[in-house]
Amino acid sequence: MKDWWKNSVVYQIYPRSFKDSNGDGFGDLPGVMEKLDYLKELGIDVIWLSPVFDSPQDDNGYDISDYRKIYERFGTNEDMEQLFAEAHQRGIKVVLDLVVNHTSDEHAWFVESRKSKDGEYSDYYIWKDAKPDGSEPNNWGSSFCGSAWEYCPERDQYYLHFYSRKQPDLNWENDKVRKEIYDLMRFWMDKGADGWRMDVIASISKDQGYPDYPEEPGRKYYTGKYHSNGPRLHEFIQEMNQEVLSRYDCMTVGEAPGSTPEVAQLFTDPARKELNMIFTFEHMNIDRIPGSVNRKWALKPFSLVELKRVMTDWQMKLSGRGWNALYFENHDQPRVISRWGNDTVYRKECAKAFATVLHGMQGTPYVYQGEEIGMTNAHFELDEYEDIEVRNAYQELVVKTGSISEEDFRAAVWYKSRDNGRTPMQWDDSEHGGFTTGTPWFKMNDRYKEINVKEALADPDSCFYYYKKLIQLRHEEPLLTEGNYHLILAEDEKIFAYLRSTETETWLVAANLSEEVIPIDALVNAVAETETGFDGNADCRWEFMISNYERQNLKQALRPYEAFMVRI
Repeated sequence: MKDWWKNSVVYQIYPRSFKDSNGDGFGDLPGVMEKLDYLKELGIDVIWLSPVFDSPQDDNGYDISDYRKIYERFGTNEDMEQLFAEAHQRGIKVVLDLVVNHTSDEHAWFVESRKSKDGEYSDYYIWKDAKPDGSEPNNWGSSFCGSAWEYCPERDQYYLHFYSRKQPDLNWENDKVRKEIYDLMRFWMDKGADGWRMDVIASISKDQGYPDYPEEPGRKYYTGKYHSNGPRLHEFIQEMNQEVLSRYDCMTVGEAPGSTPEVAQLFTDPARKELNMIFTFEHMNIDRIPGSVNRKWALKPFSLVELKRVMTDWQMKLSGRGWNALYFENHDQPRVISRWGNDTVYRKECAKAFATVLHGMQGTPYVYQGEEIGMTNAHFELDEYEDIEVRNAYQELVVKTGSISEEDFRAAVWYKSRDNGRTPMQWDDSEHGGFTTGTPWFKMNDRYKEINVKEALADPDSCFYYYKKLIQLRHEEPLLTEGNYHLILAEDEKIFAYLRSTETETWLVAANLSEEVIPIDALVNAVAETETGFDGNADCRWEFMISNYERQNLKQALRPYEAFMVRI
């Protein structure tokens, strides 16, 4: 089927934390295979696997040392091919993670590149001379704090790394680099991969002038517009499409930090022959103070009005011009109910409410492992976190510069750390949550006895079965794929509501994202004021497609975190 990804639902697996099959405490590909029937029961269409290729694991596999070999703790190349086959037998496609903005510094290309300025691989990476005073070539910063440049004595030059110093950025200006990448993509697609999630793909093209960012008081290194959407970005992706993607029936989604809806149109307009969709970060940044030296750890209160504005902007501007990738959680984000909702008294209602809002929109929904059972953030001691981002930020911001107190940093980590989404999957209430018979590579969330798959499957009213119904609606109701989107109550601080409509029908999607009981009048009146022809008293004309509370009509008040989709 052409454009099969449009009415698909994708399930992201973070393999090291999903299921361990051999008791070494580390999730693996055989563990994923063990749980394919669970995913089939949920109803998802596509698995996206975070990186499984050979790696020193400095950044949990996003530092690849061999693109054609599976990391030994995950399994073997044969395991990967078996996973393709087992998933395909169940009607599930498998998308791999393409990490080609950078490699590991242990990749053979970089090992050779650092040796000299005139070898075969010398310009596979981005090397620059120091400034006359010996300092870095410019003031670009790493996303993991500090400079984006690392000095290499062998070449007496600096190499660029937008992330860890063990993740040198590839030089996409080099034709040979691009050919190597296209070859490795074909290698896996010929074995059965159904597409690619492309890590920080918007960063592969750099401004070749390498200009300094304007300086600000109290800052030495900067991240911003020069880090992504460079001048040849779309040329490179169109070439990739022509050389590889167009030759397969595949799905592509790009991670594109710094992109606006207008930029997203360039990536996703079918006429441009680039990618199917990209991930936006705009809605993920609404709770951080822009421009702060403390970056993502500088928090500001969640604003539902702002969330609605951003998500509606993307819905409207990509309609007919591209396609949205819909998500609240992934391996780089905390659990949404802990971040913007209530993960205690109203945990299940809250999880269902955020899911309703997301899955009612136009685009391809992504479910992150554990999201479908309402997993929550974990509150660990700072020295128990594994993520290099947390460790580097602590040293840079708390210890070195003192720009944030340890107390405030800990609170921000509990709220936003990537590790919140990386705790092992909670399968049952046995020791280590059924994730492993050994010692987990990372500490379990201590709520696993309460929140786990076994409990969810036994409870007909669980988050799992609600997600299953949402996914079923996505498959059965063309309106969710094709319908127009219209936001109502844009300025309401507690209700997220919108209409989806085609020429023949209209649905109302609504959620009370607060702990308060709210009169329903404003919602009913807002719908009545649209062109639906709706009469607020005509309850018989309403068909509830899904609801997280028992509800027969639109007369009683909205309960805390109540959500529903209803056909008018």
